[in-house]
Amino acid sequence: MTDSVLDRPEVLRVLFHPRRDTGAPPPGAEDLLIPVADGERVGARLYRQDPAAPTLLFFHGNGEIVADYDDLGPLYNRLGLNFLPVDYRGYGRSSGRPSVAGMLRDCHAVLAFVEQCRAAGRLRGPLILMGRSLGSASALELAAAAPGRIDGLVVESGFAYAAPLLRLLGVDPRAIGFEESRGFANLAKIAAYTGPTLIIHAEFDHIIPFSDGQALYDASAAEDKQLLKVAGANHNDILLRGGEAYLTAVRELAGRCGPRGA
Repeated sequence: MTDSVLDRPEVLRVLFHPRRDTGAPPPGAEDLLIPVADGERVGARLYRQDPAAPTLLFFHGNGEIVADYDDLGPLYNRLGLNFLPVDYRGYGRSSGRPSVAGMLRDCHAVLAFVEQCRAAGRLRGPLILMGRSLGSASALELAAAAPGRIDGLVVESGFAYAAPLLRLLGVDPRAIGFEESRGFANLAKIAAYTGPTLIIHAEFDHIIPFSDGQALYDASAAEDKQLLKVAGANHNDILLRGGEAYLTAVRELAGRCGPRGA
């Protein structure tokens, strides 16, 4: 199980790199604290364009926090999207300590919170999940567990296999008894989601190779799916190099996502 195999000190200290944030949100953004299990709360920052617009629920990468996306939030707003990046436990203004089990459990509470906002009329449009790098695990967890509650899926720099990533981080999978079947199962999860899907991956990703993005695309069961290879980019400059093509692909996917029940 993920909590017994990966939630051990030698893995957690390389898999998660939490940073704190005590700053105020920029003008036009709203900071939220979302209740999750164990009495903890995770931080989020809402850049709301219009209640009826599509909402991009975003799970960021390792070492990042929601404040790192203060420049991107208004950009997504100009594209006609609400943007809601969410932290993990111990990141930003969140309480608690990060863990794999906590991350995969907390994303369900985050989804329930967003649906409460939808019921209250605050975010009425289509809901699109987006996960970058480590955040792909949270996005795919929800896409597989609640496909009927999700209108679209974006995976950026996502991983198909955890063992190579663990080795890159200095953890021997064999030494901890790790097998892919006991890990994140991202390939199986993306195969369970049939809604509009966009995979974005850097051509020269030095952390999660492009072949992982290709594997996720191949495993996707969606009829409406796209694989965007960002030429010349690596893991950390994919948005900079992708530029207009990256943002246009996200905007166009959002345009193809009708609200649930539509």
